[in-house]
Amino acid sequence: MYPSSLLALSGGNPFSAPRFQLLTEPAFPHPHAASKASLPSERVAPRRRLAAAAVKEEYSCEYGSAKFYALCGFGGVLSCGLTHTAVVPLDLVKCRIQVDPGKYQSIFKGFSVTLKEDGVRGLGKGWAPTFIGYSMQGLCKFGFYEVFKNIYGDILGEENAYLWRTSLYLAASASAEFFADIALAPMEACKVRIQTQPGYANTLREVLPKMYAEEGLWAFYKGVSPLWMRQIPYTMMKFACFERTVEALYKYVVPKPRDSCTKAEQLVVTFIAGYIAGVFCAIVSHPADSVVSVLNKEKGSSAFQVLKRLGPIGVWKGLVARIIMIGTLTALQWFIYDSVKVYFRLPRPPPPEMPASLKKKLGLQ
Repeated sequence: MYPSSLLALSGGNPFSAPRFQLLTEPAFPHPHAASKASLPSERVAPRRRLAAAAVKEEYSCEYGSAKFYALCGFGGVLSCGLTHTAVVPLDLVKCRIQVDPGKYQSIFKGFSVTLKEDGVRGLGKGWAPTFIGYSMQGLCKFGFYEVFKNIYGDILGEENAYLWRTSLYLAASASAEFFADIALAPMEACKVRIQTQPGYANTLREVLPKMYAEEGLWAFYKGVSPLWMRQIPYTMMKFACFERTVEALYKYVVPKPRDSCTKAEQLVVTFIAGYIAGVFCAIVSHPADSVVSVLNKEKGSSAFQVLKRLGPIGVWKGLVARIIMIGTLTALQWFIYDSVKVYFRLPRPPPPEMPASLKKKLGLQ
């Protein structure tokens, strides 16, 4: 009916689908049009193929390429560095409740005492090590997560990667966080020392040489084991819970498929799933967080000694503040990270679906 070259060219313009729909009912029909209309393959299939070609999204790079991983790492820098720095006042009060619950009895009491002693400026103590440390952590956390998820998924194969996807998320996030905490540990030690020991040091330039002179390099890495205890369960929950929550929201809550949602609607789903994941993250990782705060304040103590001294009740001090902080943080981190992917036009695979080969094996096709 039309030359194949013209049809191929028409698929590249933004009006290809409307044009094709108009051409399916010409003003001057062919004498044999009625007999041709009875053939459904000639009437329906081409229109779907052309419409799909018209809305195909173009990406700036391939999934799993070096550029993809680099931009994911950059998204992690922004998502973790900016959000943790933004909540430094709440983090400061939370740390002080953990190390001195008698003086800083609650969130409101903690803010009141801090403002009275240090003024408004005192609420920003530790912002520099927070920004540097958590930017480095975000780079490794999100960048390596994508790397390990891809590697482990290839090892498992398509069918097993779907069946064991929760375990895949847990393994990939744990592997990524192992390296992320090594990058975070020095700045985390500086931050806690500034925030929990008033008068010790007020800036990163002051605290770095002072800690090194007193305890050597060990001062910056003695908290890495408790960090693993806190951050690895936290990150496993953060990624696995987020991935499964997104999957459940699109399946049971959002009234249309993800591909039919606008970018803004997709980001709203990302934020909601991130906040839900953040609440669980805070609960799972809080006891270890209490140990890290006390350990970095004191000299010569071990994680086991601090844990024994705090007891089963003391390790939960400051939980409410941390739920508020981590819930908000996690939601904003996922929102920023996904926004970076949208901005740079990175591949964003939809929620996983059962492979056709597995459906065939299970008799679901």
